[in-house]
Parts: sequence; C-alpha cells; structure tokens
Amino acid sequence: MAEKPHLNLVFIGHVDHGKSTLVGRILYNTGAVDENTMRKLKEEAEKLGKATFEFAFVMDRLKEERERGVTIDLAHKEFKTDKYYFTIIDAPGHRDFVKNMITGASQADAAVLVVDVKDGVQPQTKEHAFLSRTLGIKQLIVAINKMDAVDFAEDKYNDAKSAVATLLKTIGYNTDQIPFIPTSAYADANVTAKSDKMGWYKGVILLDALNTLTVPDKPTGKPLRLPVQDVYTITGIGTVPVGRVETGVLKVGQAIVVSPSGAKGEVKTIEMHHQQMQEAGPGDNVGFNVRGLGKNDVKRGDVIGSADSPPTVAKEFIAQIVVLQHPSAVTAGYTPVFHCHTAQVACTLVELQKKLDPKTGGVLEENPKFLKTGDVAIVKIVPTKPLCIESAKDFPELGRFAVRDMGQTVAAGMVQSVTPK
Repeated sequence: MAEKPHLNLVFIGHVDHGKSTLVGRILYNTGAVDENTMRKLKEEAEKLGKATFEFAFVMDRLKEERERGVTIDLAHKEFKTDKYYFTIIDAPGHRDFVKNMITGASQADAAVLVVDVKDGVQPQTKEHAFLSRTLGIKQLIVAINKMDAVDFAEDKYNDAKSAVATLLKTIGYNTDQIPFIPTSAYADANVTAKSDKMGWYKGVILLDALNTLTVPDKPTGKPLRLPVQDVYTITGIGTVPVGRVETGVLKVGQAIVVSPSGAKGEVKTIEMHHQQMQEAGPGDNVGFNVRGLGKNDVKRGDVIGSADSPPTVAKEFIAQIVVLQHPSAVTAGYTPVFHCHTAQVACTLVELQKKLDPKTGGVLEENPKFLKTGDVAIVKIVPTKPLCIESAKDFPELGRFAVRDMGQTVAAGMVQSVTPK
C-alpha cells in the first residue's frame, strides 16, 4: 500500500465534458479495472441505450455501491503509475453538486481540469477552476478532451487552449507550468499512450503529466485534525467515522476529542481501503472506530483532534474573501452558507472591514458599505452554530472556505484569525 508516495487527484470541469470517461479510461489502462468488469459495463451501457458510457460507469457504479455503506470509501478509487499511488476523487460537474465538489477539491493535492474541445470554457469550468485556486490546489493539468469529435484538429485544440489559458491566468495560475494535453478518453488518445493521430502535439501525455506532480509536505508535526466526512454504523463494530487526516497522526489507542461537541473517546481500530492500520497520516482517507463514541456524538462537518490539542471552535473569525458572483451587493448582516472542510454552516458577515485591491492587496476603502462581484475584502464573520475552523496560516487545510447562496458559489476565502468560543 504505502510503498509509493500517495497523491489525491480530483477531476474537475463542466458537466458532460468527459471527466468520468477519462477517469474510467485511466483506471482501465493502468489495470485498476479488469477486462471482465469492463466488458460487463459495456454490455450494461448498451442495454441502457448509453453506448460509449462504459468508462463513465466505472466511477458511477461505485456511487451505487456506496449506498451499502459497508466499505469505507467508495467514491474514491485508486490506481498506480510507476511513480505514484493515486486516489481519484471524482468531482461531480453538475452545478447542484458543487458542494460535493468543494469537499472533493479541498482534499486534493492536484487537479485535472477537463474541457471539451468543442464547448470550450463553460460556467462550471470557470467556477471549478476558481474554487480550485481558492481552495489551495496549486498543481493543475488541463485535458482538452473529446479531440476525436473534431478529427484531432490542431487549430481546434489551439482555440480551446487559449481560452482556458486566459481563464487560468486571470485567476492567478502560472500557465507556463501547466500542461495542456489534447486527449480523447473514449478513443484512447494521449491518456496512457501517445496517439499517432496528433503528431502535431509534442508535449507530455496525461499519464506522464501525472508523474511530474509533486507530493506536498506532510504536516505530521502539527496537532491532529481530521474533518469527518461520513459516519457509518457497522454491525459488530459500532460507530465508524470516515474522513481524511489533514494534519498530525491518528494512532490506535490515542485519546481523541470531537469538536465542536467535545465528545471524547479512544481510537480502537483504523482502516484504509479494507486494510487495518496502526496509524494514519496526512492525506490518508480512513475509517476508524472509537471506544466510547456513540452514533449521535459525531457527524459530518465535525473535526477530530487529539484530546490534548482540541480543534478550534470559532466564536467569530476574520477572513479575506473574494466575491465571485452576486446578483446585487453583499452588505453587513448577510448570512449565506459557508462550506469549510466537510462542514456546511450558515455564518453572518457582521462587519465589512476593508476593501482591497485584488492585484496589490493594498487597502482601497475602509469599512465599505457593500461588496459586489469581483471585490476582495477583509470581513468579520460569526457562525450561526458551532463551527470548527482554523486560521489558514496554522492549518491551511481547515482555513479555506467557499460561500454559497441561491444555488451558486457567491464567494470564497481564507481565514486570517479566529476568536475561539
């Protein structure tokens, strides 16, 4: 399991741009899904009148399996390259699923942005790219997909590439460091092997690009922080919270505390991908059983920490936010839903302290009356119910958030300081 360095990879992009098919293709080509399974999925896809969907079904089949709730982490699927061991987080592209996408992206070390060469940049392409940036994903790979639909034409690739590059530059990515790879997930071009249909393309293929990613430093020296993603009740075992260790180490026998509730317990067992482990470190997606913890003591959005250094529960916090899209204006008293790590809590912007120049970070206006789309500001925020949140400086993984209202992401930001409850 741990012989290769581990990376979490999220596939993002607009609905129907081929994310699931691309994921299925990689899993199949790297041997993570066998011939037999693929054949069955192909038959199933044809039966359902969805020919060409067999690769997408690889991920989507997991979604049904998840309902059984026995295994610990089925929305994630792993595969290996000769260099790394990857866990894929398949982020839904449909806008109703953005909150899941936020949870997925906030756990990822790198992202593959999938763009349909014909459709180019679409609303979710923008939203996902912006969220990835705000949520701190520094490593990005762009797949200009469905090249088979334009007969592998270089000019069509160039058009899509320049549109995506313009978008990424405006949100602060350095596009010189980002590979733009022309791919066809369905026709198997430039995914795990170079395609002879695109001789004009001299860059890396997707699999090689994945091998150039770097593993982020593991914050093992920090106190334990593990946001809870789900809680299962498993017969014969009991309550099993599931989540990803963000910082520190989770060990069997350790005394832990659940924040904000304050419930305490002792870790009995830890499991990752059906394997029992003695301890789990940053980046590990694990399920664990805690002695003394009932199913009402822990829920999605809680954060688990060690008893001697409990996670911070905020009375209020100061954050820098950027307003991504708002139909009118944001004023003091506005109470949208904040998505931070796995928590979703309504919070009130009680004070707009400063409006900043997005390019220089300098102060444009003290105590502005309102904020509109595109504004960057320092604001004071009070959660409407207990919320675990940390300053981005101490725990970047728990200090970033997205703000949603009216079915869209209206803002995103980073926590500068927290006043504990």
